[in-house]
Amino acid sequence: MSATRSDGELLRAIAADGDRHAFEELYRRYAPWLTARLRGRCADAGVIDDVVQETFLAVWRGTARYREEGSTQDAAGWLWRIGSRRLVDALRGDGARGRLRQALARLRHRDEASAEERVLAGVEHGDLAGALTRLSPELRAVLQATVVDGLTTREAAVLLGIPPGTVKTRALRARRQLREELA
Repeated sequence: MSATRSDGELLRAIAADGDRHAFEELYRRYAPWLTARLRGRCADAGVIDDVVQETFLAVWRGTARYREEGSTQDAAGWLWRIGSRRLVDALRGDGARGRLRQALARLRHRDEASAEERVLAGVEHGDLAGALTRLSPELRAVLQATVVDGLTTREAAVLLGIPPGTVKTRALRARRQLREELA
């Protein structure tokens, strides 16, 4: 009877010699959790299934590297960052209109309209897609993570690899630029 291996041991075995049993154990351990967590960000089960598969393929192929030494990150957090980035990429493929519909649908249930909803409602027939493409990639990425994907400032900071204060500053700058362009 073998002892249960730690996440770090599994990941090292996968990276070092492509240990299929280690990979299967890691998948069984985290795929259901990752699926449930991603469903909180996207209702499309097909997209979620694809994202989970892509996440674990990145682990298997070694395109995602886990750095255990000197790191405070755990395997779950590391897998979440990979999965959430893959989800953002998948949702970007839906096009600007689909993302706008998703953002508005999330905002509809609130009693008071948010700043984003007021801006979006005011530009119903404007050039929102054009205004978004004119934002710098850094500002667009913050809006994507916080408005469209519904991530908290902290989650967006982890996803984008920047401090939370930078997320807040870029979100403010992006909103200001959109207001100016769409006014």
